[in-house]
Formats: sequence, structure tokens, C-alpha cells
Amino acid sequence: MIVTDQEPGRVNVAVFGEFSLADYKEFEEAVNYKVKFEGPVDLFFDLRQMGDFTLDVAWEELKFSRSHAHNFNRIAVVTDSQWVTWTAWLSQIFVDAEMQIFADVEDASAWLDIPA
Repeated sequence: MIVTDQEPGRVNVAVFGEFSLADYKEFEEAVNYKVKFEGPVDLFFDLRQMGDFTLDVAWEELKFSRSHAHNFNRIAVVTDSQWVTWTAWLSQIFVDAEMQIFADVEDASAWLDIPA
């Protein structure tokens, strides 16, 4: 399950339990809407409560990242999982956004709040 929240120039996502393809599609819709009307946006992912993700989500992430290579400014990922950290860094290959991994939600949010 995911919870998405939009604010000016940013899409916030928190994942709880399994990250399914339906969840990912919800994330894609939110991002596509923001990018269409605002241009490049920041992304905030809180993945501390993510249990796992399905293989189709991994494939969709790869396709989405490649097709949106220039649509993100900064990406903050909050996680304590080495596996999630590794996959986040791997995704960075396909986008030209600045990405940081954080253990603390407040630090991640503060980093995104700093004017670029």
C-alpha cells in the first residue's frame, strides 16, 4: 500500500508492506500530473515500512525512470535497508536528478526544502 501527497514542486510517497504494481501506477499518475503542470519535481520516498516489491514493480520502475530521465530535480529516499539503498542508487543511472539516501525523515525533508 502507498500513500501519496502532493505539494508545490514535490511528490511525497510512503510505502507500507508490499509495493505492488497497482501502487506503482498510483505513484506514476501523481508524478505525471505534477510534471505536466509544473515541470520537473522533487520526489520524497519513505520506504522504511516497505516489506518488499513485486518483480513487475521493478520492471515498471526501470521503464518509468528511463522515460522520465529529465523530470526530477532531487530525489530523497528514506530507508534502513541496504537492498533498497542499492536499488535506489542503481535507478539513479537512468535519471539526471540529484539523489540522497537518508535514515531520518526530517533530514530528508530538510534537504528537499533547501532551495536548489
